[in-house]
Amino acid sequence: MTRRVRDERGSMSVEVVLMVPILVMFTLLVLAGGRYVAVRADIDAAARDAARAASFERSEAAARAAAQAAANASDVNDSFSSCRIASISGDFAAGGVVDVTVSCTVTNSGLGLIGLTGSREFESSSSAPIDQYRRFG
Repeated sequence: MTRRVRDERGSMSVEVVLMVPILVMFTLLVLAGGRYVAVRADIDAAARDAARAASFERSEAAARAAAQAAANASDVNDSFSSCRIASISGDFAAGGVVDVTVSCTVTNSGLGLIGLTGSREFESSSSAPIDQYRRFG
């Protein structure tokens, strides 16, 4: 009985040609997931900073301006996004609580190879207490 020897030359190059695009797409998907997590954390931090800044003010108008300034100063605006204060509510009295909602639009620039284009809206809320012994007036 004679045994045939199969010629497998070139099979490795076919495997590499098929696997490299899949590995690149997977790497880009991991990068997109990491970017999503980082941007989400930055937006949560911006909401926390905005609520804290608003809690130091004595009126809703001043609180809105301080919250917007805090949101603009955060790291979110460096992450391909723009933020605005969606709402401020609460009781501006000693012992009250200020609630701030920050809404950010994040672009997916640089992620077009994996089909992520356009932009996405994120929203985060935070609350901050007003000092109980603070005087208003």
